[in-house]
Amino acid sequence: MRGSVRNPPPLAGGALRVIPLGGLGDIGRNMAALEYDGQLLLIDCGVLFPEDDHPGVDLILPNFEAIADRLDDIQALVLTHGHEDHIGAVPYLLRQRPDIALIGSKLTLALVQGKIREHRIKGTVTQVVADSAKATFGHFECEFLAVNHSIPDALAVAVRTRAGLVLHTGDFKMDQLPLDGRITDLRGFARLGEEGVDLFMVDSTNAEVPGFTTPERDITPALDRVFATSRQRLIVACFASHVHRVQQVLDAAVAHGRKVVYVGRSMLRNMGVARDLGYLTVPGDTLIELRDIDSYRPEEVVIISTGSQGEPLSALSRMAAREHPVIQLVAGDTVVLASSLIPGNESSVYRVINGLTKLGANVVHKGNAMVHVSGHASAGELLYVYNIVQPRNVMPVHGEARHLVANGDLAVATGVPRKRVIVAEDGVVVDLQQGNARLVGKVDCGYVFVDGASVGDVTETLLTDRRILGEEGFISVITVINTHASKIVSGPDIHARGFGEDDSVFDGVRPQIVAALEEALADGVDDAHRLQQVIRRRIGRWVNDKHRRRPMIIPVVIQT
Repeated sequence: MRGSVRNPPPLAGGALRVIPLGGLGDIGRNMAALEYDGQLLLIDCGVLFPEDDHPGVDLILPNFEAIADRLDDIQALVLTHGHEDHIGAVPYLLRQRPDIALIGSKLTLALVQGKIREHRIKGTVTQVVADSAKATFGHFECEFLAVNHSIPDALAVAVRTRAGLVLHTGDFKMDQLPLDGRITDLRGFARLGEEGVDLFMVDSTNAEVPGFTTPERDITPALDRVFATSRQRLIVACFASHVHRVQQVLDAAVAHGRKVVYVGRSMLRNMGVARDLGYLTVPGDTLIELRDIDSYRPEEVVIISTGSQGEPLSALSRMAAREHPVIQLVAGDTVVLASSLIPGNESSVYRVINGLTKLGANVVHKGNAMVHVSGHASAGELLYVYNIVQPRNVMPVHGEARHLVANGDLAVATGVPRKRVIVAEDGVVVDLQQGNARLVGKVDCGYVFVDGASVGDVTETLLTDRRILGEEGFISVITVINTHASKIVSGPDIHARGFGEDDSVFDGVRPQIVAALEEALADGVDDAHRLQQVIRRRIGRWVNDKHRRRPMIIPVVIQT
């Protein structure tokens, strides 16, 4: 089922409403709102990281507008796991109502608490839930099931109301030999299937990938080979929340006699939390401080760093640009990118790889070695869970459009009727009633941009202006005109960026601007705005003909 209509009707009595506020069409910004009998339950509240066409933007948030006037109706916010694309926007929601109950596993809530402290939010309420736990929040009875993912303590959540049972997988895979021994609770999935799952909301990230996702354990031999063959400094970049990967690097470091140093504020914070809670085992005398790194020979150290996605301000990006205040890479060093490539980050990641390569570093990544496996279920695993759950209705979540469509096709292949598969986008409104899920409307659910301390002030129009400035350049034209005498007093003075430092490049167009203005004045045009438009059209046509560019043009007419 695809498409949408606007202005959803009031929720019918006895129906459950589901509104995905993010995560449908993007890898990130995951959030969903469930409504029943006047109450709301939220699932996840994550961020999306900006791409190259979002200049100046730090983060992208879900749009809370659809629930802004109903904050008091929120019974709880359930967090499936501790990745940024599921918890990163929590502080921004809590700014609007600090006492929303946050529900999640021990590690997830510990990571969230760190964010809350950074934002200086007071009065928060948290409730830790464990595997197989049940808890009721208003009209919503929730059951939590263990799922395996690339971060410990991930959970799926089953939500029961009188309107039916919804099962949300969160992010998951089916690693049968996980490093922490915690497997996805397929018995629980099957039990819920026998009870009757009315709406199955399923992770779509790897729906296009055939077969089963490679187990985490298969990375260990590849990492061991990298350690064994590296004769100089070794840097491993991964997500700051990937506790399993950091544990593998720590184990390899101990086996090869290397000390470990964390680089990156989020890496230091998250690994400290994971160690304190018992999710990360750090052998004694293994960790050293960054300030002490020069006390060890390069072959005695491994650096675990942030920046695997090419983030401009990350530690690895600064190393690649020779801008890191402490770590200076030299030819022969080895850099391992132990993470997957998030769609949209390709150019940033390859820019970093090229920078490292120019410095003479040996760059090891997923494309040339088994140094990372995905944290998401591939098509074979998705088919498996569809067959054991046998849901009445399906809504693929967490993925770009192609992932959602592929996931919907898998559901159909296992026997779910096509009309009961809702492949949709953010903001759709789906009502579940008497076992039937149908699309009833759509709410506005656009991006909310964070730019420094500013939230929501950056608009698409402003971003367009920034793109033009960055890609096409900027031209200002200042002219003083005596409109009473209908003559040009001074100018046009032309100043530009992006066209070289010599303004003489515009000598050819100045007479054209003068001629166009004199013609307009002779025709009786004496309005500053109309005269500015004359300048904009004339110089815009010239720049397009001569340079094949469309810069931002700011004409200024001063009347005397």
